[in-house]
Amino acid sequence: MLDLFVPIAAACDTAIAAEHRVPVAVVGAGAIVDVAHLPAYRAAGLEITGVYDVNMERAHEVAVRHGLPRVYSSLEELLGDERARVVDIAVAPRAQPGIVRQAIAAGKHMLCQKPFVPDAKTGDELIELAERAGLLIAVNQQLRYDEGMAAARAMVEAGWIGEVTAMTFTVNVTTDWTPWPWLVRSDRLEIMYHSIHYLDAIRAVLGDPARVFCAGGRTPGQVAAGETRTISVLVYPGNARGLVHATHENRTGDPEATFRIDGRHGSIKGTLGLLYDYPHGRPDTLEVSSEVVPTDGWLAYPVTSRWIPDAFAGPIGSLLRAIATGGRPDPAARDNLGTIRLVDALYTSMDSGQSVPVK
Repeated sequence: MLDLFVPIAAACDTAIAAEHRVPVAVVGAGAIVDVAHLPAYRAAGLEITGVYDVNMERAHEVAVRHGLPRVYSSLEELLGDERARVVDIAVAPRAQPGIVRQAIAAGKHMLCQKPFVPDAKTGDELIELAERAGLLIAVNQQLRYDEGMAAARAMVEAGWIGEVTAMTFTVNVTTDWTPWPWLVRSDRLEIMYHSIHYLDAIRAVLGDPARVFCAGGRTPGQVAAGETRTISVLVYPGNARGLVHATHENRTGDPEATFRIDGRHGSIKGTLGLLYDYPHGRPDTLEVSSEVVPTDGWLAYPVTSRWIPDAFAGPIGSLLRAIATGGRPDPAARDNLGTIRLVDALYTSMDSGQSVPVK
């Protein structure tokens, strides 16, 4: 029975071919670069030319910890390094568009973080600038490459559960936002900076919904200014529906982070191991029940890697492969605008109390 999983495992492989590897420079030395980007890139065999951060002390600490050869003294110095063909921009969202413009002017391909831009108009502008310059922008929506999620998507694409009728995420955890003061102050929080992962994963399977409805709220006594509890419903033409129910104020110590994909001929279900002990986490779990294969009940898929750091090799690897082959990264910035528009529609629904169309 395990032979069934050979093509599924191949679809989840984030290894980067040697002929696709080019030097990468990193802008930003925050916690996610320290615990995810750089460990994943090292494991993938990538050459990191150096790192820059406005906090030079932090940049030097991260460079020493990961054996990086250089700390750039300025963004201009980094962008002027001809060896670095790709720039991984890992900064707070408000700073990202300005850096992207400078990177385009310097002729660099880019990996940007989610959310890629604050609004679709800005995204269109940056993408057009990059396309005119012959440059690629990928977005680091790395949940697509988390092994459990990637395997589930591969099973769907292989037809194991037939026509998909529903995809749901249920997350009930405790999230400490205080390490990111700008997040604590943000009036847009849960959907823009967390559920955006799940929404992008749903789009990767089901595409763009026709309409959405969202209800969000706060919990008495919470520190963060923005919403920390949301229910997002995605309505597709025909039978398919999406649902994300996320809560970040779990005060009883029983975290839950599950997902499920239902289809006409079976279902896939699993857990997001990272969220049970963030940021250390544990491997995902994944099971499939299929009339197509068939599986004779629920069959467990052997997940061996983790969202952090392993999945972070996926977006950068996709970008490097696209550069080498003339293809498109997954997700490319233009595709990711669909996720940005979906987020915007959910906030419009939350503010109005009405279901709204997704443009």
